[in-house]
Amino acid sequence: MSNSAISAIRLYRRALKLSLDWSVDRAVWRGQALYIRSLFEANRHIREPRQRREILDQTEALLVKWKHPDPYRPPTAPGGSKYERNLVAPILDPPPHMDL
Repeated sequence: MSNSAISAIRLYRRALKLSLDWSVDRAVWRGQALYIRSLFEANRHIREPRQRREILDQTEALLVKWKHPDPYRPPTAPGGSKYERNLVAPILDPPPHMDL
């Protein structure tokens, strides 16, 4: 796989994750995911490196423009609202008896 193909795949995945930040409901997100896929498929036939790089740069700029200010995080993930909420209490043994 070429380097530009790998960067296109990474860019596609970032676009899908970004769209999931804007619409958490999977039924709505699925339509957006299909639209994003169609945009990437429309440019799949381009083989010229300069033209491909230009399209990837434009897509990168578009993703930066549409970045969500407060991206979705699962509640139990780091940064989520329930992260480390119910930790197991540490086992604290009583100190050993000391004879003075």
